[in-house]
Amino acid sequence: MPNLTLQHLKQEAAAMMKKIELLEISKRKLLGEGLGTSSIEEIQQVEQQLERSVTKIRARKEKVLAAENARLYEKYAAKPVQVLTQRRETLPPNPESDTSSEVETELFIGLPETRPKSFPSNK
Repeated sequence: MPNLTLQHLKQEAAAMMKKIELLEISKRKLLGEGLGTSSIEEIQQVEQQLERSVTKIRARKEKVLAAENARLYEKYAAKPVQVLTQRRETLPPNPESDTSSEVETELFIGLPETRPKSFPSNK
């Protein structure tokens, strides 16, 4: 009886090693390694598998983002309007936003030879 168990375990280990080898080959193909020896059909299968995987990933991502958006909406649904209203009330008026104002700069447009050496100050 112990011989049967030992033999069964050896067969099971051999089968698992074969599965591991096949998974490693599949993984390499999915990563784009060793595709030079693959047939067109194998490459098309890899492409289809990658497309299915990307579709599943996108669906999962969409589900997670939708749940996060729902959570954030529940948490902040009424707050943004209140916060904006409070900010507008507490901010001092900005005189530059109502009228145009002139700004003095040292910007000079023209040839370098005609550029003055110093800029006169209007102050």
